[in-house]
Amino acid sequence: MQQLLEIMARLRDPVRGCPWDREQDFSSIAPYTIEEAYEVDDAIRRGDMEDLLGELGDLLLQVVYHAQMANEAGHFDFEQVAAGIAEKLVRRHPHVFEQSGASSPEQVQRTWEATKVQERSERAKRRGAPADPFSGVPEALPALMRAAKLQARVQGPEEAERTEVLKADWVRRLQDLPGQPASRVAEELGDALFASVALARVLGVDPEAALRDANARFEASVRQTDERPV
Repeated sequence: MQQLLEIMARLRDPVRGCPWDREQDFSSIAPYTIEEAYEVDDAIRRGDMEDLLGELGDLLLQVVYHAQMANEAGHFDFEQVAAGIAEKLVRRHPHVFEQSGASSPEQVQRTWEATKVQERSERAKRRGAPADPFSGVPEALPALMRAAKLQARVQGPEEAERTEVLKADWVRRLQDLPGQPASRVAEELGDALFASVALARVLGVDPEAALRDANARFEASVRQTDERPV
């Protein structure tokens, strides 16, 4: 780890560093960070542990890169990043580190979510801003994934019992589409997609993963068709 930090500092050195690495900033590196996270996901989905080893290294580089730039600007360094996540993990797992007695995954999830709500409230107070139920949900997330996270922030305890209501709402929105004027089709279709995310959530399905799997099935089907002898 120390070697990696030293290499990154050398790459960013104003005199002896790499010309490309020296001119990067948080905004220019952010797309690579997102891309590397997806490549980690891809390696996991393919079950390729050799690729996963390399992709995790690439993702770690992104953390080191951002930490080095922050250190240069006097904001924080890698040690503070590591210390911060270590403290957060302890705080969000009182059932492990404080013997709080959580005995099921469901209890752990409730404790985790309650802690995140408290953290968001405290963060808003520090900034002198009103509490925002959607604080911390990045706008750059894929739309399906972000829809699921936004919905989870306002989830009620009875949501799991609303499956039939959500199914009916989803079907109604799809049925209404053909009769909509052209100016409203995009809006109505967006609402139908949002409703499909809500339905996926109550059925215990990750909508982003479900669509990725559908994409993969489509690709495989088309390739199989194209490979048939004429």
